[in-house]
Amino acid sequence: MSHAPLDRLREVHSQMKEELQRVIVGQDQVLDQLLIAILARGHCLLVGVPGLAKTLMISSLARTLALEFNRIQFTPDLMPSDITGTELLHIDPETGARSFRFEQGPLFANVILADEINRTPPKTQAALLEAMMEHQVSSGGKRHLLPDPFFTLATQNPIEQEGTYPLPEAQLDRFMFMVQVGYPTAEEEREILKRTTGGEEAELQEVLTGEELLELQEAVRGVPIADHVYDYVLALTRGTRVRSEDPLPFLRDWVTWGAGPRASQFLVLGAKVCAALAGREHVAVEDVRSVAHPVLRHRILTSFSAAAEGITSDFIIDRLLQEITPGGEVGAGVPGLADAPGEVR
Repeated sequence: MSHAPLDRLREVHSQMKEELQRVIVGQDQVLDQLLIAILARGHCLLVGVPGLAKTLMISSLARTLALEFNRIQFTPDLMPSDITGTELLHIDPETGARSFRFEQGPLFANVILADEINRTPPKTQAALLEAMMEHQVSSGGKRHLLPDPFFTLATQNPIEQEGTYPLPEAQLDRFMFMVQVGYPTAEEEREILKRTTGGEEAELQEVLTGEELLELQEAVRGVPIADHVYDYVLALTRGTRVRSEDPLPFLRDWVTWGAGPRASQFLVLGAKVCAALAGREHVAVEDVRSVAHPVLRHRILTSFSAAAEGITSDFIIDRLLQEITPGGEVGAGVPGLADAPGEVR
């Protein structure tokens, strides 16, 4: 495989991050995960309290891409046709002939910011689900293809639940990453104040075209991965499943449902991007471990017991990364799984 596309990928990643850091202070891990999702052709869900620049991150990312960008503010009264488009009656001014024409909605763009995605009813969420997975929308019994590339980058507020419609697990599973956006440090917040209370506004430069992005995504999929790394990916994903034949002991009280096969696919794709960005010619186990949290955290459904004890999905992933060792002994019916010790409270 030629190294030229992967060299260009590293160059693009560096340039895009440099441009984003002209607007966004800190949040290095969040920016890296956003860029990995884009390069792996995955959708991304950003979760954080208000005021942490989630919307600004996504809109700034779109400004570094020579792609069409649309922002959709999700509200309780938003209907599917408001985002997908609708059939409108057209009357020819000369002949008077009548016909229906499809008027495209805001989903017909390359990068979609779905702001506060959990504030819209399930019917509209389902319309977005079709667009995310099939890159098309249906209207009037006809299918309309969306442009390529196509990304949905959504935001969600985790603390305000009144008047919201939580995303069902089926739709959460369509997001490659769930990215947790945390508070800035004191130094970062001081820098935010300096940048945002003055009169200057940063001008971002376009770094990447749509055609070049598609080429880089194809190059990422060609990064080699060995069988033992595939086995480690399967061990992590299958290790989350409490309803397997012999689950890990600590899962029985903490987990209701585990991750499905799509998690394994996204672990591999994310790890391939990480390997390419690190300049490695093949995927290593550490590449898989580096994307385990954003891939798995929204695919592990914790129990009431876990909630009562303050056990989160991130804590469970930490335990999995400790218990499951690459090339280790086979335990609990999962390849590469070492014997699990007693529960840690």
